[in-house]
Amino acid sequence: MFEFGLPWVFVLLPLPILARLLLPKSEPLSSALKVPYYRKLSHKGGSAAGNRLNLALLWLLWALLVAAAARPQWYGEPISQTSSARDLLIAVDISGSMETPDMLLNSNPAMRITAVKKVVGEFVLRRKGDRLGLVLFGTRAYLQAPLTFDRETVATLLTEAQIGFAGQGTAIGDAIGLSVKRLTERPADQRVVILLTDGANTAGEVAPLKAAELAKQAGVKVYTIGVGAEEMVQPGLLGSRFGARRINPSRDLDSETLQAIADKTGGLYFRAHNPQELEGIYAELDRLEPVEQEAETYRPLKSLYIWPLAVTLLLAFLWAAIPLVAAWESGRRQRKAQTRVSSAATNGGRTA
Repeated sequence: MFEFGLPWVFVLLPLPILARLLLPKSEPLSSALKVPYYRKLSHKGGSAAGNRLNLALLWLLWALLVAAAARPQWYGEPISQTSSARDLLIAVDISGSMETPDMLLNSNPAMRITAVKKVVGEFVLRRKGDRLGLVLFGTRAYLQAPLTFDRETVATLLTEAQIGFAGQGTAIGDAIGLSVKRLTERPADQRVVILLTDGANTAGEVAPLKAAELAKQAGVKVYTIGVGAEEMVQPGLLGSRFGARRINPSRDLDSETLQAIADKTGGLYFRAHNPQELEGIYAELDRLEPVEQEAETYRPLKSLYIWPLAVTLLLAFLWAAIPLVAAWESGRRQRKAQTRVSSAATNGGRTA
């Protein structure tokens, strides 16, 4: 759809006529420098038809300038774009126990943190439209990535996280408390924390249930995930089967507290024994917290002022160039005629 952004500018169209009618005429100069070829360069002094054409061209130039100043623009077809008001913080445990190799990736033993980086990284890249942040915690909790729409950077920072960066302990309460603090700084309708750990709260200043109470008061929903297998074969002497025994590598996982945190904040507790279950959990989180919230419609806007302005400049250039070309052509003809006269006079003198 075509329209002018500033249609009131068209009230300036009659300005040249008003100026001609209202402003006093200029007084003739008492002295002037006479230029014999001025009349050829000037637009004045021509025929009545030429003067009318000249006036019409000047009026057209003025109208085009006014049209450009009125901001002509074109609105395209409406485009719908989904948006989300969700702020989502992902809290990941990077304590020493996350090095436990009780996961299988492509049929090969892998550490817990390796499986978590793969699954959570894919989850992050799927969350188009959400503001995502990353909290890493061990003995201390710290914000690795503030809330942002840049999913690629969040996924990269998660991949680069190393075990032991935040200490060997597990500060679940501090991780929740830091997440709540960061979420309440941003106005949003939906605030979500997804906390993943493989142990119990062994460090930090805030108790997990106290942090959950703060989250509830702030309107923050907390989903908790406990990760780790429940059975693992521990090699015997020098890595051989001799003396090998089966152990429960997740014996320290505090499922009760994680369940209580989820219940108190309106979230859910999930248990992941392997990467496949972990992938299923994050797929379920996609379903529980869908990305698309509502559709916003906008119309692309394209400014067109450059076109009348370009035509104005082109016509002004032609208006200024035509008399110069005419004067040059007239002078060329006069020089040619003078040459013929001089040649004829020379030939006549020789005949006589």
